[in-house]
Amino acid sequence: MEWLVVVLNFIGQQILNVPAYLIGIITAIGLMALKRNSGQVIGGALKAALGFLILGAGANVVVGSLDPLGNLILAVTGAQGVIPTNEVITAIAQEQFGAQSAYVLTLGFLVMLALARFTPLKYVFLTGHHMVFMATMLTVVLSVGFGDGASWLVVLIGALLLGVIMVVMPAFVHPWTKKITGNDTIAIGHFGTLGYIAAGAAGQVVGRNSKSTEDIKFPQGLKFLRDSMVATSLSMVLIYMVFAVWGLIALPMQDALDIFGSADAGAFIMAAFAQALQFGVGVAVILYGVRTVLGELVPAFQGIAEKVVPGARPALDIPIVFPFGANAVLIGFLSSFAGGLIALGVLAVWLNPVFGLALILPGMVPHFFTGGGAGVYGNATGGRLGAMIGGFVNGVIITILPAILLLVLGDFGFANSTFGDADFGWFGTLVGVSVGVGGGLAVVLAILIAVVLVSVAIVYQIRVVDKGWVPGAKRDLWIAEEKAAEKAVLDAEKARRKAEKEAAAEAV
Repeated sequence: MEWLVVVLNFIGQQILNVPAYLIGIITAIGLMALKRNSGQVIGGALKAALGFLILGAGANVVVGSLDPLGNLILAVTGAQGVIPTNEVITAIAQEQFGAQSAYVLTLGFLVMLALARFTPLKYVFLTGHHMVFMATMLTVVLSVGFGDGASWLVVLIGALLLGVIMVVMPAFVHPWTKKITGNDTIAIGHFGTLGYIAAGAAGQVVGRNSKSTEDIKFPQGLKFLRDSMVATSLSMVLIYMVFAVWGLIALPMQDALDIFGSADAGAFIMAAFAQALQFGVGVAVILYGVRTVLGELVPAFQGIAEKVVPGARPALDIPIVFPFGANAVLIGFLSSFAGGLIALGVLAVWLNPVFGLALILPGMVPHFFTGGGAGVYGNATGGRLGAMIGGFVNGVIITILPAILLLVLGDFGFANSTFGDADFGWFGTLVGVSVGVGGGLAVVLAILIAVVLVSVAIVYQIRVVDKGWVPGAKRDLWIAEEKAAEKAVLDAEKARRKAEKEAAAEAV
């Protein structure tokens, strides 16, 4: 059976773990189902894969520019604690649970396809690295709950739970996703979904009369800020400069210089400036990659929908929504980081001393991607205020939930990292607490979680999503009324000027 582990590990780590390959394969299958010729199949698959690689390259640039900023902030504030990093905790867990998680990943993908094929939950989760993270987390949590000697039970239950979570979460967030994109062609497949739902719901509550972040009107001298790349870069320059100057003041000079590897204070400031501009470059590359992927994948997915999974929608990574609210991404990111800082204070003052929860430090990377996504969702239903509050709520969620998740990770709860995004927190904790009872009841509870989630999601899909519920409809009405009023004023002004011209002509 060792050869099977090798094969499954290859599929899981070298194909399913690489979103670009997975997207390319799915695009090729879709184009073949549409009976395109070989050139179109190869070209479309390559372009879709390249688009995702471009997106990934942009994400790497963003991560590379945010990591030094995160180190700088932690250094000047003196914060100590756990930094949630999915990649780090997954790498640590893979050493012990690599083979089991490979089985969970491969079988879970098949469970997801079966659910998409035979239930109304027509979502095909294509964010490969998040599949790997969730498969690994479930393997760890179930192994802690079921104990040693239950490896195949861990695999079977883990695959079931993985397949379920990959179809139900895109369904739960889909009304807000449709609101953002304006159509039903794509879904979100990212395990920060609870944060996006919370952001969209918060936007509905607070932002009924708030205009969109994308409608920000700048004075004549600031018109250049309407370019999202310029506005994003300038904002990051200001943030970097504030913390760079703070670092030079608060830290020993050599400690500050070591953060950027600089020789002197001047080089330190310019290194911070360069990193801020790199952030703007990364965001621009991400947006281009998103457009490239959507241009190829969405048409090809019609073939998947027609032949393999009728009515299927591709569930893609969160940067897919960034082009629909570039300003909202930045607002959501900053608000999420602020929420993380305040939640860290709550952990330090109350939850850590009373309940023993770990201190979760706000990582810049998860706050950018999930906070930026939350900003877009909050803006869709609550405009500028919704983007701010939605991002803030997301920041609180991805700070508190990872602290709770550590309690069910066994020995891995003492690692200096944990799974960071919202769905890892609530789902991992729910599964961990359920299987922690041990024995046959643990198996029953785990299966019950899967059944309940699928059942609720099916009802939600039929009664809410398919019936076209539109979140933030009252705000849409207000916006329509505002635009109608503005048009009436403009029309009245035009009529007045026309009447004045006619009167002047008659006087002549």
